[in-house]
Amino acid sequence: MCAMEIDMMEMIGIFAGCCTTASFVPQVIHTWRTKSVEDISLRMYLLLCLGIILWLVYGFNKGSFSLILANGVTFLLTVSILVMKIRYGRFSPKSMDRNP
Repeated sequence: MCAMEIDMMEMIGIFAGCCTTASFVPQVIHTWRTKSVEDISLRMYLLLCLGIILWLVYGFNKGSFSLILANGVTFLLTVSILVMKIRYGRFSPKSMDRNP
C-alpha cells in the first residue's frame, strides 16, 4: 500500500472510532444524572471492558493510532459506567438505606 492509502484508512479508523466511542457518552451522562443503574448489566460491562483492553493491546501491537485513541477513550467511558454501576447498584451502601 502506498502512504496515501494508509493515511486514508487511518482516517476512516479515526472516524469509525469517534462514532463508536461517542455512542457511550449518552449512557454515561444519563447514568450520572439519574444514578439509575438497574437496567445496566454488570457482566456485560465487565466483558466489554475486557474486550476494549484487548483491542488496546492489539492497537499498540499494530501501532495503530486510531485503535489506540478510540479504545482508550471508550475504555474510560465504559469504566465510568462500570464504576457507577458498582457505586449506585443494589449492593452499594447508599442502596442499602432504601426501603424495599
